[in-house]
Amino acid sequence: ILIDDMADTCGTIVQAAQKLVEDGATKIYAILTHGIFSGEALARINNSSFEAIVVTNTIPQDKNMMDCSKIQVIDVSMMFAEAVRRTHNGESVSYLFENVPY
Repeated sequence: ILIDDMADTCGTIVQAAQKLVEDGATKIYAILTHGIFSGEALARINNSSFEAIVVTNTIPQDKNMMDCSKIQVIDVSMMFAEAVRRTHNGESVSYLFENVPY
């Protein structure tokens, strides 16, 4: 499992996946906070050895998911909404680090 904060053109993360394959990995996944996916990113993912690339919906992924079946999305909108609500009401946001309110 490769973890990164963001992927733009996906050159680096695809190279990392290839190195894992060369070292004997049989299933490779990536978890990314922000999937920017510009330029040749989707082609690189489609031609890569990834089983799946999991991203949040901080950037809309509907079109990317249609063009690349390896992309899966985790919805973080409720968590962000709760963080905004807590900030507005003067409540602790750090509470969310250990407690998911939904």
